Amino acid sequence: MSEDKVMSGEAWRDFCRKLEKAGDVVLAADAAATPIDRAEGYRYLTRLLRIALEMNLEFADPDFPAFYQASHQTGKIGADNPDNHYLNATVTGDRTYRISGNRGTVPILTFGSKANRYAIDGTMASTGELDVEEMEIGPDGSFELIVSKTKPASGNWLPMADDTSMILVRQTFGDRSKEKGVDIRIETVDGPATPEPMTPARLEAALQRVAGFVEGTAKTFAAWTEGFRKDHMNKLDTVDQSLFIKGGGDPMIHYLHGAWELGPDEALVIETAIPECRVWNFQLDNYWMESLDYRYHRIHHNNTSAKLNPDGTVTLVVAPRDPGFGNWIDTAGHSHGTMLWRWTDAKDKPVPSTKVIKLP
Repeated sequence: MSEDKVMSGEAWRDFCRKLEKAGDVVLAADAAATPIDRAEGYRYLTRLLRIALEMNLEFADPDFPAFYQASHQTGKIGADNPDNHYLNATVTGDRTYRISGNRGTVPILTFGSKANRYAIDGTMASTGELDVEEMEIGPDGSFELIVSKTKPASGNWLPMADDTSMILVRQTFGDRSKEKGVDIRIETVDGPATPEPMTPARLEAALQRVAGFVEGTAKTFAAWTEGFRKDHMNKLDTVDQSLFIKGGGDPMIHYLHGAWELGPDEALVIETAIPECRVWNFQLDNYWMESLDYRYHRIHHNNTSAKLNPDGTVTLVVAPRDPGFGNWIDTAGHSHGTMLWRWTDAKDKPVPSTKVIKLP
């Protein structure tokens, strides 16, 4: 059946039709009916397509895994963290894997095993979590980590479940110019010697997963945005974390999401005390929950970059131009979108105060 559909071209045509249907997600978003939102929406779909092709075709063989970036400067999903370097690898629960390398000097390094269900129901279930602070690390920074369903007799271990399909490595930087990222590799302990060639059945299944991922991911985060617009406009008070953990969030992080909308002469002032925590950061995103272009605009701050007030609190100011006080967050030509504050491994999780003011 798959061979006939590939040979006739029907598998490809069906894939293209499903991609066309994913465009309906962009058109369905009434709050994103501006030229910039529509243009970014369709660009977002192309970015999801690139990510999905890497995920489901180029790096899809769990017998021969390799790390790739499913979120980066030009491919973004679900409020991607500008301070993070994300690495993904495709795995399966019935294999055993070895991850090895050098941990570098990055402040936060975590490993998670996930059951990736974005294409099915918009969720990414955690099946195992490990913080580098819990690991045995050599004096030179070297480490080895076993990933499996069964716990090894000794050493570092990341658990998996029957339906585990992905490893996610998160590195969180405070200052990329001064900190060194992890040097890392992954290999199968009990897999075959060489990979099988591509088959029509594998290709057709991969194309179906790709199309499903593009539409499912876009729908999921458009729904999040609409929820933030309805209940958390110009606020950062999503204290219930269940939705974010279901979506693949790091259990060590407390996520405070919100929507924002400002006039050309307005600013959003955000103030908070800083609790005892390993790191914190704030970022500004577009409607599609993509971080704004942090390569060229100051759209985020963290505990390293922000200047604190004399009393130890911090003030961030979201505005289209430098307001002259606080730590400026540039709207980068946008008038609305979403935003996120992260408290990482925090003793307390204060909700920042927010207010809209007129710019001088």
